[in-house]
Amino acid sequence: MALDPRTPVIVGVGQISQPELPAPEPVALLASAARRAASDAGAPGMLARLDSIRVVNLLTRAYPDPGALVGELVGASPRQTVTTTPGGNTPQVLLNRTAEEILAGRLDAALIGGAESWRTRSWYRARGERPPWSQQSAEASPSATLGEELSMATPEEAALGLVAPVQFYPMFETALMLSAASDGIPPAVHMAAVARLWAGFSAVAAGNPHAAIRSPLSADEIAAPSPVNRMIGWPYPKRMNSNSSVDQAAALLICSVETAAAAGIPCDRWVFLHAGAHASDQVDVIRRDRLDASPAIRAVGVATLRLAGIGIDDVALVDLYSCFPSAVQVAAAELGLGLDRELTVTGGLTFAGGPWNNYVSHSVAAMVERLRHQPDAYGLCTANGGHLTKHAAGVYAAFPPKGQPRFGHPQRVADAVTDRPLAPPGWQGTARLEAWTVMHARTGAPEVAYAYGRTAGDSRVVGASRDPDVMAVLSGGEVDRPLPTAWIGDGSFTLDG
Repeated sequence: MALDPRTPVIVGVGQISQPELPAPEPVALLASAARRAASDAGAPGMLARLDSIRVVNLLTRAYPDPGALVGELVGASPRQTVTTTPGGNTPQVLLNRTAEEILAGRLDAALIGGAESWRTRSWYRARGERPPWSQQSAEASPSATLGEELSMATPEEAALGLVAPVQFYPMFETALMLSAASDGIPPAVHMAAVARLWAGFSAVAAGNPHAAIRSPLSADEIAAPSPVNRMIGWPYPKRMNSNSSVDQAAALLICSVETAAAAGIPCDRWVFLHAGAHASDQVDVIRRDRLDASPAIRAVGVATLRLAGIGIDDVALVDLYSCFPSAVQVAAAELGLGLDRELTVTGGLTFAGGPWNNYVSHSVAAMVERLRHQPDAYGLCTANGGHLTKHAAGVYAAFPPKGQPRFGHPQRVADAVTDRPLAPPGWQGTARLEAWTVMHARTGAPEVAYAYGRTAGDSRVVGASRDPDVMAVLSGGEVDRPLPTAWIGDGSFTLDG
């Protein structure tokens, strides 16, 4: 089949995961990953051909223009550099946008990637030292910044201290737990299944040469709190949380078919992005209709598969965004994927590593490598930013799409779900428990419980409590009786199981 010369194709991938301390600074790690990507393509000279260097938002160090620094390190002089706003969805959105620009003739070749030296940063801080990393003029700036603001909490939630992913994702898990309980599945049985799911991710990471944790862990080792697996936000001990203490980088080389051919890159290195889409759920978690679902993931999945001309049963390889188990369970349910199949090609953010916003650069790189060995297979990667808020997906294959790759933004579909109204300020009464977590100190002691409740009028309330009885009952998971009063804003409510 004759290919449109503007068809975008991923030709090289490179990953770095450094266990030794100290690791190089983020831009140096990314430059090393870029060189590996060019070598993987069989075309080291590709770096000199780059039109654009596109860097996923970095948290370790706030370089004014990281793409320019990476270009200097790899000998590239791109005519543009791009960065993104924060969010784990951004690598896939960046890939989708870059593919569209190549297809439209605005780009010929681009480097996409990111890096974090978070573990090394923490190492320097523990020693009371400043990292000897690059300085860049504050006047430097990228050609463009891609993405929207990432809101993490409403005033009602923030006033209680409820702002972080380690607090929200275990609350999504307990919402799933209550849903399972309504089907007759006790909380302990539900969490045993979650531990088995995560053990499967650990097994995949054990076979991933770029994973941060390559020793496979059993379901019991993942589920049981211990000195090396302390409880963080019930029901999640440490080994069910994303692992940001990594020094990792990933780079992807994407170009037009005509550029790949001109560079002499063999066709067996080519992997095509067939389709992609992105959309967001209601930004304010407190206003979402349900806390165990994601209309945006469903809309993105339906759109991506439709644009690729396939169904979910045609997908052989999957990598679901896996910061916490609840994210995987919700995505699998919305996409129509069973939890009994392999849902990762990397091992997930707990075991492969969670370099903040850049995990999906690694999952796409791993997917490219797998598809080269399964040339007849389709692969699906999903991405998630915020608190199950911003979502993106891409379908990949080692063979080209039947026509041009296609991209969508099904936000209108995601927005069709009605928001949950909030109880008025100062509301008091009894609310049905919808989701909760109990945050624990490093000592293992419970510190504060957070909960969402539903009033008799179907409005939503949010609360926080440091009452030992409240925390003890919620940490047991057997919430089948009314709970003591919990403080919310300037009122109070009783949680009723």
